[in-house]
Amino acid sequence: MQRIMLKAKIHRVRVTDANLEYEGSITIDEALMEAADILPFEQVQIYNVTNGNRFETYALKGERGSGVICINGAAAHKATTDDLIIIASYGLLDEEEHTRHRPKLVYVDEANRIIQVKS
Repeated sequence: MQRIMLKAKIHRVRVTDANLEYEGSITIDEALMEAADILPFEQVQIYNVTNGNRFETYALKGERGSGVICINGAAAHKATTDDLIIIASYGLLDEEEHTRHRPKLVYVDEANRIIQVKS
């Protein structure tokens, strides 16, 4: 049997921009993506702590060290600048893998700079 397990999350990042005119996705600071092991174009789920909205999209690489978290396209109706969100990615693990697996948990400060990474 395979199970869908949390692979990583970036916890309580602040949305820095929302762009309705973009085709879609979420732009994430490259350093945050790297710390959470999220690849460009990987599917992510977004949980909006501020308003309760939940949606999924794909990740795009933003400028390293910029703190950018930009909600693009139609999803910009679900999150706006200064909202706090959680970005989560999941993986499919078999029975042997899931017993050893530990997700990467990335915590940030108010400027979206990494303050701690746990697994």
